[in-house]
Amino acid sequence: MMHRRALMLGAGALAVTACNPPTAPVVAAERLVPLDLGALEDRFKGRMGFAFASEGVRGGWREDERFVYCSTFKMYLAAAMMLRAQSGLEDLNRAVPVTQADMIPHAPVTQKAVGKTLTLTELMKGTVEESDNPAANILIREMGGLDVLRQFYRDLGDTTTRVDRLEPEMNRWDGDKDTILPAQSVRNIERLILSEDSPLKSEMKRLLLEWMVATPTGQQRLKAGVPEGWTVAHKTGTGGYGPANDIGILYPVQGAPIVVAAYFHGSDQSTDAQREAAIAEATRLMLGVLGHG
Repeated sequence: MMHRRALMLGAGALAVTACNPPTAPVVAAERLVPLDLGALEDRFKGRMGFAFASEGVRGGWREDERFVYCSTFKMYLAAAMMLRAQSGLEDLNRAVPVTQADMIPHAPVTQKAVGKTLTLTELMKGTVEESDNPAANILIREMGGLDVLRQFYRDLGDTTTRVDRLEPEMNRWDGDKDTILPAQSVRNIERLILSEDSPLKSEMKRLLLEWMVATPTGQQRLKAGVPEGWTVAHKTGTGGYGPANDIGILYPVQGAPIVVAAYFHGSDQSTDAQREAAIAEATRLMLGVLGHG
């Protein structure tokens, strides 16, 4: 459950972001800053992909290498359905039957709705906030399949993200299948939420951010790496065999938002707690580079 104070902070961040986007659009000419996470990888026994951007400053570590994205894609899935609704291709109030045949592991929202219906909005909320796997598969089915989701990325200008499988198979490491570049993930978030030319309308951005702030998942990842009082709008992803990911936007008490994409693939020697701690520590190191330390 989210504390009242955090909700109030989140509401302020949402209002600023949705109603008053940055005065300058995201541009190509930016200052690159170094971020060395080699010692962190050695310490936490894994491979870290990390990218960030804020006010014309950009950087990362292994930011142009591929990482399996796991459930972080669900934020993009919700955005894709929102764009379909904006285009008149879908009604987000449409009720969709939920059946036992839809059930796969991790169904905190859909399992309770078996034999009933959920609207597309309720499925999106469950997908982003609770990372409900059946909800994600139902949304992909209802939008027309993986090809439609793949085209969503291409329409954003993302030519590298792979879309190959449904939940839960898409979490399994298999070459380049269902992988993303951290730097591209940051650019996607910027385009969708912070850029003046975002294809999402303000009310859609506000709703998506509300879910990303309200999610109870990943308390020891990005959230654990920011100072007290900051608001984090994010989406986690976990592979269960090594990957622990977290992507989103960090809102300082003062100053510009910071877009972050963290993908950590721990070895079989690392624990879940270590994988989460790696993301928190990488976040703290990044904030130090940006002068927030």
